[in-house]
Amino acid sequence: MNNIALGRYLPLDSIVNRMDPRAKIMIMLFLMIAIFIPAGIWGYLLIAAFIAVALVLSKLSLGFALRSIKPMLFMMVFLLVINVFVIKTGTAWIQLGWFSVYSDAIYQTLYIVVRLMMMIIITTILTATTKPLDLTLGIEKLLHPFEKIGLPAHIIAMMISIALRFIPTLIEETQRIMNAQASRGVDLENGTMKEKVMAVLALIVPLFVSAFDRADQLANAMEARGYDPQRQRTRYKLLKMGGIDYAGMLISVLIMAACIAISVSGLA
Repeated sequence: MNNIALGRYLPLDSIVNRMDPRAKIMIMLFLMIAIFIPAGIWGYLLIAAFIAVALVLSKLSLGFALRSIKPMLFMMVFLLVINVFVIKTGTAWIQLGWFSVYSDAIYQTLYIVVRLMMMIIITTILTATTKPLDLTLGIEKLLHPFEKIGLPAHIIAMMISIALRFIPTLIEETQRIMNAQASRGVDLENGTMKEKVMAVLALIVPLFVSAFDRADQLANAMEARGYDPQRQRTRYKLLKMGGIDYAGMLISVLIMAACIAISVSGLA
């Protein structure tokens, strides 16, 4: 469990931990929008600088943030392989007979990987500095105006917070199943393609069974405690925005605006 970062809350005494969850969620959304704006290296440097400051203020180590990217390494490598075989524009950097690696394939892969890394680290900072219940309350408060058009804000907030909370649990369960199967002679790394597919199926089936079993246990526990999402609820903790919350949202909005300006001006 100590090697899992995404979805894991750390009870640290930091400025970011004490911020209002609504402000942190809005900052994350503004930065996500900025990441998808084609602002080039200057836009990404602005976002990266903000992330670095956020890591320092939240007292999270860079190693902890990078551990959240570890589960995505396979997808990044797979993306590189696909781009190398599909994208055939730009300068040919490597030529081995019929096989060539073009510059645009590498640039496109780096472009997507940098985006993905930033999004994962931003989400990791949010989940590491926000209690699951505070995150649920923050999402619910932000979605509250949409209840007038029939949107179940509380149910959606609860679903999102439970999904984030169960990410490290499912990763831990996957590792436990892999270790159990390895002790029984299942090899996930070697063998023919058919054998690898069968080994992956032997991993996915018990993982799905375990996930549904945990979901059923959670539902029974919530029902046993009288949880009813349709009833009006009172809150012991009331959220209140402070100066640091407004400052963080203002800076994130300015970064988003700067990315838009860079993209429109053609400096990207």
